[in-house]
Amino acid sequence: MRVAIVGSGPSGFYAAEALLQSEHTTEVDILERLPVPYGLVRYGVAPDHPRLKDVADTYAAIARHPRFSFIGNASFGKDFTLKELADCYHAVIFATGAATDRKLGIPGEDIQGSHAATSFVGWYNGHPDYRDLEFDLSGESAVIIGQGNVAIDVCRILAKSTDELRKTDIASHALDALADSRIREIHLIGRRGPVQARFTTKELRELGQLSECDPFVDPDNLLLSETCKSELSDVREPARARNFEIFRTFASRRQEKPKCCRVHFFLSPREARGEHRLEELVLERTRLAGAAGRQEAVGTGKTVSIKTGLMIRSVGYSGLPLEGVPFDEKLGTVPNKDGRATMTSSNGFPVYVTGWIKRGPTGIIGTNRADSMATVATLLADLPNFNSQPRPGREASVSLLAQRSVRSVSFHDWETIDQAEKARGLPLGKPREKFTRISEMLAASST
Repeated sequence: MRVAIVGSGPSGFYAAEALLQSEHTTEVDILERLPVPYGLVRYGVAPDHPRLKDVADTYAAIARHPRFSFIGNASFGKDFTLKELADCYHAVIFATGAATDRKLGIPGEDIQGSHAATSFVGWYNGHPDYRDLEFDLSGESAVIIGQGNVAIDVCRILAKSTDELRKTDIASHALDALADSRIREIHLIGRRGPVQARFTTKELRELGQLSECDPFVDPDNLLLSETCKSELSDVREPARARNFEIFRTFASRRQEKPKCCRVHFFLSPREARGEHRLEELVLERTRLAGAAGRQEAVGTGKTVSIKTGLMIRSVGYSGLPLEGVPFDEKLGTVPNKDGRATMTSSNGFPVYVTGWIKRGPTGIIGTNRADSMATVATLLADLPNFNSQPRPGREASVSLLAQRSVRSVSFHDWETIDQAEKARGLPLGKPREKFTRISEMLAASST
């Protein structure tokens, strides 16, 4: 059995692992649009959290299996189609993640100075798609909309000193820009309350330990309703009580450091204003309504504004449509049943999904392992219905790419790029200095 996996992030590699460890002799090819693997492990994890990237060693071990192949620099919908995958493989698993951000849906959202967290994170992590973006760090105030771990990552990167970031694998162009940053006040904004904030305790605690920045919370925001007290005491969500205690320490802080991060609750963005670029963000005060566990923020009609030239929204991610595959625009996922895509027509070619394109942007890196195992279990259960005719697999797909003058990148090529990046980082005291352009990656892979 020959299976193609489109996407080389965590869910793609875990799906490959599950297939290779099954009782069926399976040849697995991961096709990736970039010349480098690992998806969000490489381009989503914050540079000052290097241990979270150690999981790449696990993926490298999977890649060394004799029936595995990595085919990089090959883009679905551009370099090959679903019909062509059907000609080469018995089935395909899409593990393409959630590559774009959700919008706030407010007037002025697209004004210069307003950005998606996906763009900012990709920029400081050296993703080729975001390499040439510019972020105005010349003002003293920045606003981050959202209260999950991505929002807190963005806050930390803006709050840390250049010296604290210098020895990480942050992209040099981002480090240079951050060195000139004049931002001194960061606003981290959520529309609900402290009990509903989605930070993990470890990340929230880290915010209180920064050498250059003091975090603050308005003590009035910590006065809880009976419904919030009920949520806080829910034994199924122990992080809530831990986080609330951290917020209480933030509420009693005095500013002693050059920067501050103000964690706001009960505020919802209403309009981004400015003549030619962002100058002010108008927010509406909110209150919570509903039963415990299902409380929603509703507007009160009272507004406040924050003067700022930089807004970064981090209110969720969304997948992108895949050519020939159904797509739910509202959820940003491929409709599926247990990982089997709900296809109207693929001429009987079995199509599956895993990871964020399957379930939406939830969970941590490790969550994808169980998710991918479940999808592969569905695929294996469907085997009796597969067309058992032989398929040419990677030989045909690599040949097809070559006919189209697409320079495919093998895992060995990636290892050459990897070693070159580490060598570039060595004199700088960094774990690596990433190549941030595809042309540079391809050049390094052939040395």
